Amino acid sequence: MLEQLLQGSEEWSYGYDLSRNTGLRSGTLYPILIRLTERGWLEARWAEPERAGRPPRHLYRLTAEGRSAAVVVAEARRADESRARRPRLQVAPS
Repeated sequence: MLEQLLQGSEEWSYGYDLSRNTGLRSGTLYPILIRLTERGWLEARWAEPERAGRPPRHLYRLTAEGRSAAVVVAEARRADESRARRPRLQVAPS
């Protein structure tokens, strides 16, 4: 989720778009967004509906602290993936 938000870190994103881009269902996505907002890593705001009769929607984007945390998480994930791809040395029995 943080990596997805980091890709457009300066832009506001709708929860629906985040769900579509990450494959997370709303029951998983929105609790994550709430926790990230409570930690101060995300800011959220209401967007007025584009058409009359539609409900307002939440928009989300990373805060400066959230961007820093997302970079650390992304780097750690890449390092883990790199380690997992390296061939392991076989030690011959003695």
